[in-house]
Amino acid sequence: MHQQKRQPELVEGNLPVFVFPTELIFYADDQSTHKQVLTLYNPYEFALKFKVLCTTPNKYVVIDAAGAVKPQCCVDIVIRHRDVRSCHYGVIDKFRLQVSEQSQRKALGRKEVIATLLPSAKEQQKEEEEKRIKEHLTESVFFEQSCQPENRAVSSGPSLLTVFLGVVCIAALMLPTLGDMESLVPLYLHLSVNQKLVAAYILGKGFKDALVLVC
Repeated sequence: MHQQKRQPELVEGNLPVFVFPTELIFYADDQSTHKQVLTLYNPYEFALKFKVLCTTPNKYVVIDAAGAVKPQCCVDIVIRHRDVRSCHYGVIDKFRLQVSEQSQRKALGRKEVIATLLPSAKEQQKEEEEKRIKEHLTESVFFEQSCQPENRAVSSGPSLLTVFLGVVCIAALMLPTLGDMESLVPLYLHLSVNQKLVAAYILGKGFKDALVLVC
């Protein structure tokens, strides 16, 4: 006998809830923002019922705070701010949307949306612009500081090894040539013509490279 496949039971609280936007901003000086719309999406193949809760229900009016969403459909939830006073500026309130199957009571998923009342949209735009300018200046200073060590390395001049090789080559050129019998320098310090040519070549190349580094 073939056993009938059972649909897996949905775990309470684990169902993703899709709401847009996830943040509501009301401006006291702009009445058009006192009314906001939340859109709840149902991408699933079964209907959902929803309920909207709020941490401060006395400050808001929620139209259709409870209802249902058909499969692969969406609903708009209108939220009005009814207590626009300066004492509420900057206070963060929270809305919670709970969804469940129509035949069950347990909440399959939940989503929180924050709401904030600000005094003026112009002031908020000004603060955001100032913040962007500060971030841009900070990034510019960081970029300049990051580039400074590399610039110093380029303009630091000849390295210690180059200077040491230059001194050795100059000393080699000043030593007597092999076969010079009148010199008081010990014979083992006499250099051949080829050795002096090599020293002169190294000295000339090192001097040319040093000029390139300095320039």
